[in-house]
Parts: sequence; C-alpha cells; structure tokens
Amino acid sequence: MLRVQHQLTERDWRLLGWLYDHAVLTSFQIAHALFPSLNYAQRRLTQLTELGLLERFRPFRLEGGSHPYHYALAHTGALIVAASRGDEPPRRAASVTRLHRIATSRNLDHRLGINQFFTDLAAHERLHPAARLHHWRPDTKLNRFFNPPGTMAYGMVHADALGVWSEHGQTTVWYLEHDQGTEALGVLVEKLAGYNNLVRRGGPAWPVLFWLHSTTREANLHRRLADTRLTVPVATAARDRLDGRSPADAVWHLHGVASPLLRLAELPMPGEVDPADFNQARP
Repeated sequence: MLRVQHQLTERDWRLLGWLYDHAVLTSFQIAHALFPSLNYAQRRLTQLTELGLLERFRPFRLEGGSHPYHYALAHTGALIVAASRGDEPPRRAASVTRLHRIATSRNLDHRLGINQFFTDLAAHERLHPAARLHHWRPDTKLNRFFNPPGTMAYGMVHADALGVWSEHGQTTVWYLEHDQGTEALGVLVEKLAGYNNLVRRGGPAWPVLFWLHSTTREANLHRRLADTRLTVPVATAARDRLDGRSPADAVWHLHGVASPLLRLAELPMPGEVDPADFNQARP
C-alpha cells in the first residue's frame, strides 16, 4: 500500500475519495469532472487500475453495443482511503462483495444519475475559478439521524445526496432528489415530510432540489406542490431543457416564484453557512 501512495496526485486522491463514498463512476464522468480530455483520463485510469487501486467493469447491454467502463475501488484503493480517514480498514472479502453488489445492482442507473449531477458540478468548478464544490455527501451518510452543522437539531432525511456549493462568494447547502420518472408524483411530494420534520425539530431549512427528467413532469410537480404546505424551499430543474448547461447554471425554478430561473448558488439559504463546518460534521 505504501508503495503506491507516493505515486498519487491530488486529483487521484479526490477520485479515490469519491469512489469510496459514491461507489461507481463511468470513465466519461471521471474525464468530464477531473481531466482536460477523455484520452488523458483513460490513460490515468488504466495506470491506477494496474496499480491495483481501481477495478473496472462494463455492464451487460441488452440492446447491444457496449457501455463505457465503470470504475470502483479495488481493495488496495479502499484500504488507502480508509487509512487516510481513520476508518476501520475493510476486509478483502468485504471489498470483493462490495464490488459485486455495485456491478449487479438494479439501482446502478439511479446511482450513476446522482453521480452525474455532481460530476457536472465538478466539471463546472474545474473551468470556473470562482466556483467550488466543497462537499458531496452520499445518501448512506444521510439516511439516519444526524446533527446538521451549526444546529442542535437531530432529524432524519432520505435524500439522494447533500451538497455544499459556492460561486462568486455565494454559498448554498441543498439536498438532492434525483428523479428518473418512475415514481408517482405523490411519492415525490411525500418525500418532503422528512425535511419538514427536521425543520420542526429546529434544523435548517436548506433547499430541496428535484432533478427531474422532463419539463412535463416538472410542471406537473409544481401543480402538486401548490396544494402542499412547505417549510423548506423547493426548486426544480428538468434535464431535457438543460441545452448544454450544468446544474450550476440558471436552470432552477424556485417553487412559488414565476421567474427568473436561478443559479444554484442563488437559491435561498436560512442564514450564512461556513463550508468548513462540514469538515468536522460526520453524519
């Protein structure tokens, strides 16, 4: 393990940390987020795989053709990240089981959709010096009781992820709900109950973002929200109207506000947030 650590760049460490927390990324996502070109990314990913830090696989594609390579942590990669964080080192058998579960998961597309949102933000950050993706917390660290930074409140939310983002001096914290269009709209609305409960316990009213697959679904969701009592800001964006823009751009429709569409950093926040608070807060 020590043999390979000195060969790791800051970018490598960031990638290994993402895979430790978020399980899997495609070669396209990694290249978009961290590298100037796909060829450059593929060369480095091959090197990290040969060092025993990464594993890669291609899911079966029923309609023919091939998926891009999907990357996950190999056992040595998991050991290195765990050691850097002071976590219990995983057993080899646990690493093998984890990789098998990732590769065969029926929720793989949903997981990759969530990760696409954040790798798009990381790509925006890479090209815009005034932007910063401070934190990207997975659902596995939110789906239990936790204490939000700066509060004494405890609550439970079932978000797909939590992010902390800054641009041009504005910082926002938000929960992400990634939608693939497979759930009834009533189910999406019901998800807000957990956020409302956290606010009632004294927690922060951080925005909840619905990342929707179509403008039609977005319009229908806003009609349903009109009959719902909200204690947190709710904003939506439809992936079919992005037209090359990223989640950082002015694509967010804040519920109850007709116009204009907001940038991610412009979403309403209940007071100021110091991103450093999240360094110590481990839900």
